[in-house]
Amino acid sequence: MLLVTVNSGSTSIKVAAFEASPGEASWDGPLRRIAAVHHEGTHLEPAEELRAFLRQLPGPPAALAHRVVHGADRFTHPVRIDAAVRVSIGELAALAPLHNPLALRWIDAARALCDRAVAQVAVFDTAYFAGLPRVAAEYALPSELGWDLGVRRYGFHGLAHEAMWRRWCELNPGLERGGRLISVQLGGGCSITARDPHGPRDTSMGFSPLEGLVMASRCGDIDAAVVPYLAERRGLSPARLIEAFNREAGLLGLAGNASAGALLDAGGARAERALELYCYRLRKYIGAYLAVLGGCDGIVFGGGVGEHVPQIRARVLEGLRFAGVELDAARNDAAVGREGRISTAPSAVAVWTVRVAEEPLLARAALQVLGAQR
Repeated sequence: MLLVTVNSGSTSIKVAAFEASPGEASWDGPLRRIAAVHHEGTHLEPAEELRAFLRQLPGPPAALAHRVVHGADRFTHPVRIDAAVRVSIGELAALAPLHNPLALRWIDAARALCDRAVAQVAVFDTAYFAGLPRVAAEYALPSELGWDLGVRRYGFHGLAHEAMWRRWCELNPGLERGGRLISVQLGGGCSITARDPHGPRDTSMGFSPLEGLVMASRCGDIDAAVVPYLAERRGLSPARLIEAFNREAGLLGLAGNASAGALLDAGGARAERALELYCYRLRKYIGAYLAVLGGCDGIVFGGGVGEHVPQIRARVLEGLRFAGVELDAARNDAAVGREGRISTAPSAVAVWTVRVAEEPLLARAALQVLGAQR
């Protein structure tokens, strides 16, 4: 059985193909990656890219699994995409304007290229956080303006955080379901999650992927009163302001460059101020999540920045010795683009960099949907 995964992010697209054992439809069955491509940027032509990728496969896939960022409370499990599901993904695009419309472009291209017998499966980033405690998910709003309307914190990067957690569990089989873990996803988008053996307890992204950490081009946490203030002072619509908060803020807005690594190389007061804010916000969230969990067993970093920029990891963890975090400078410097422990041997909290393998999770989600339909 062939399975194709389409992972469309805000700054890149990854397409992969996996071979599953015949008849295998369980979560833990064997998978073998047989092809993969990774393109940076969002201006690719989905039909051309998918057509070229599918041609290199030994046969037609049984399913294509698409990462979809926002499923709100409508989708808490992977689903087969039909007309109604497609409409719902489009309706939720207002909550994830950098992601859901892009995912729909790839979904539409795949549906046009493939036979109708090929299952198109949507796998939602928000699903990982479906069981988030209400105390972490609810905004302090009247129910008619908040919870009853679905205005709540949903959490995002669920596939990335789940992948990091699963790898952490493999590295630490002695901890019950991974114990208490703080996972940090640093890429174009950035988020942090606290979980215990029962599941995620809190996460930094909220109603949309805009909330939380400082990101490449997103501002993260901001007072809601800023929107009407800027609308009046600058004559901008709320929609235009949200676009600016998503595409023109963060590191890009502070220093003119969305890359943390490039800002480290560039130096200068403006770059330094942006990086200081980037790392400060993350360190503050780590401190908050240590309080949520009552301490932690591990911290894992993933994503393009998390896996490849040791200077950022060092700056983020600076001053956390009081919490049992002791970084090994040599290990940290050596862990560039590879998995490894970066804390000292005596450190009470184990700190690792891990590869974020979202695509196998997408493939396994497709197997679940196919298995459920048999």
